[in-house]
Amino acid sequence: MDRRQAVVLFAALLGAVAVAVLLTVPPLPFVDAGNYETATVTIHDSDGTRLATVDVRIADTREKRRIGLMRTDSLDSGSGMLFVHPRDGTYTYHMRNMSFDIDIVFVAADGTITTVHHASAPDPGEDSETYTGRGKYVLEVPRGYTNATGIDVGDRVEIPDDTE
Repeated sequence: MDRRQAVVLFAALLGAVAVAVLLTVPPLPFVDAGNYETATVTIHDSDGTRLATVDVRIADTREKRRIGLMRTDSLDSGSGMLFVHPRDGTYTYHMRNMSFDIDIVFVAADGTITTVHHASAPDPGEDSETYTGRGKYVLEVPRGYTNATGIDVGDRVEIPDDTE
């Protein structure tokens, strides 16, 4: 095989790999997450006192979790998104392509809040910080909502059975 054939073969192989990657993980503008189911979650403190209810869109597929709130301009108080993972684990979230601040609440499979982050949207052109926690669920609400309602680590989130 001469040099020219090797270059053509390499270019073809590189092109095939690029197509495979794009089919596996398409760029966000080409991802259609479809319609989001909705639910209402209720948060109680350790004494069982109701602290808040949040109307959520449910991100329960890989595509929906990947898009998250990136295509949302803002959140009203009492609204948010609930990310549902297949199992309890350690997950990292970021604020890529976000234009507003949020609270990121990690929730264990049993409903116990394990971590609360107060996340700021990155400045244009800047990389986002990352926010890590342990749980099966991640609840995103407007920044300051957890402080205003008294939601904290150890409180419990009541998630509807059909959301699990």
